Amino acid sequence: MIKDFKINVSDEQISNINSKIKNYPWSAIQDMDDWVHGTNKNYLKELCEYWVSNFDWKKHEKLINSFSNFKTNVDGIDIHFIEEKGSGANPKPLLLMHGWPGSIVEFLEVIKPLAHPEQFGGDAEDGFTVIVPSLPGFGFSGAPKKPIGPRKIAEILDKLMTENLKYKQYLAQGGDWGATIANWLGYDHYDHCKAIHINCLTMRHPDGPKTEEEKAWQNKFDNDQIIQDGYRTQQATKPQTLSYAMIDSPVGIAAWIIEKMHGWSDLKDNNIESVYSKDVLLANIMVYVLTNTFNTASWIYFGRREEGGRYFPKDFKKISIPTSIAIFPKEMSEWPPQSYIERIFNVKQINKMKEGGHFPALEKPNLLTKDINLFFKKISL
Repeated sequence: MIKDFKINVSDEQISNINSKIKNYPWSAIQDMDDWVHGTNKNYLKELCEYWVSNFDWKKHEKLINSFSNFKTNVDGIDIHFIEEKGSGANPKPLLLMHGWPGSIVEFLEVIKPLAHPEQFGGDAEDGFTVIVPSLPGFGFSGAPKKPIGPRKIAEILDKLMTENLKYKQYLAQGGDWGATIANWLGYDHYDHCKAIHINCLTMRHPDGPKTEEEKAWQNKFDNDQIIQDGYRTQQATKPQTLSYAMIDSPVGIAAWIIEKMHGWSDLKDNNIESVYSKDVLLANIMVYVLTNTFNTASWIYFGRREEGGRYFPKDFKKISIPTSIAIFPKEMSEWPPQSYIERIFNVKQINKMKEGGHFPALEKPNLLTKDINLFFKKISL
């Protein structure tokens, strides 16, 4: 059963959040005016002042509700999703998947250009029917009873597409966890998922690097991740402990998320607002705060560790469906040599972008939309 869904946050809930922000004990936090030690206090304080005085959640709620929102049960979990029917006679179903610390907010600017290209100077016959779910445990979706990983989530989203929505075949796109899930859709569910487009490489070949170039890349990746691994290790090992601190602190959640938005984006002069407005940053943060899903959203890290971590199974066979790679220069980690990528995927398109980072649907929606169109136009369903 598929039910209509609308977001309707009460004034009381927003007032309660604002009260917690206003009463935050800023004087207890040391004055670090850079981003080296973590989230910049001066900027976070400025953001929080805007949050309680100028930010209008209802404007963003109205935007999300302007699309057709639904909920449906898959494997005992209520999955929230947007479904925008595409223009043209036979629009291809396209599944867009966010990651952490993202949400459906990431895709709000790309849904209509992909579904209705004729409104943006394109051809209506190139429109997709766009499906954007909140991942299990994230945002407006329900949570599993215990942590699950991206391979299990791929199974859930495949059922969403084929059993609940009745699409016999579909296409998939994702970055961050969305890319990981796309990998598993291509590996386990290639009878339904017929092509994938990814902008992040999160999985690893079980045979490891082979050439000297690949080995140098792996060493560089390992060294680069040393300073980045704190959040990931915590969420993959003891997510519950972290959640007790976060669940009652909108400021804490904002700090945890903002650090990644700053560190993984293509900023000018180290200024986060050279890429994102305060409104965009806060709309995404509010999805976590309003739904109390900081806890369960972190579970995917624990779930992946239980599923075997970054590596495909030892008996891995190359993903056979057509794959497109979009490489953005400020991705959180450098892409490996093409030889490594081609041992994992049936690569049909690789494009290197001139700008953009880890959140291209938010940072460079036009670039991402163009690249998605270029690739999936060639795929027959």
